[in-house]
Amino acid sequence: MDADIRFMKLAFEEALKAEALGEIPIGAVIVIDGEVVSKGYNRVETDKDSTMHAEMIAIRAAEAAVSNSRLIGATLYVTVEPCSMCAGAAVLAKISRIVAGTESDKGGACGTVMNILDCDELNHKVDYTVGIMREECSKLMSDFFLRLREKRRSS
Repeated sequence: MDADIRFMKLAFEEALKAEALGEIPIGAVIVIDGEVVSKGYNRVETDKDSTMHAEMIAIRAAEAAVSNSRLIGATLYVTVEPCSMCAGAAVLAKISRIVAGTESDKGGACGTVMNILDCDELNHKVDYTVGIMREECSKLMSDFFLRLREKRRSS
């Protein structure tokens, strides 16, 4: 549990980088054998690319770092439950475990809205844990969207 908190704090730091850019504040870190091999934060608006989610950036970077498209034994730490694209990418990359800070009731694909990680029809299943730093991760998201709504009302 201590390691989960330590790595989630790093993912949270990545989320703050996204927030500083005006992006939805989601951050991700991939760990293999206790070592961080990649990091990522949302860059969808910055890069004008709908696939530039924190998880996708971290998965691509981890695959490059280990020179392999299979991340067997890897744990993906992410501040918010992955969407269907990111959960699917985790399955395809054969990530062993995902640790999420908080659920996503709008599009979470790890059990909240749907569950891609435990789909019998797919050839790989991913262990899933949610709730590490839940309060902090949830507050970061809700504060971001509150500010966004206030900004839209005032303009």
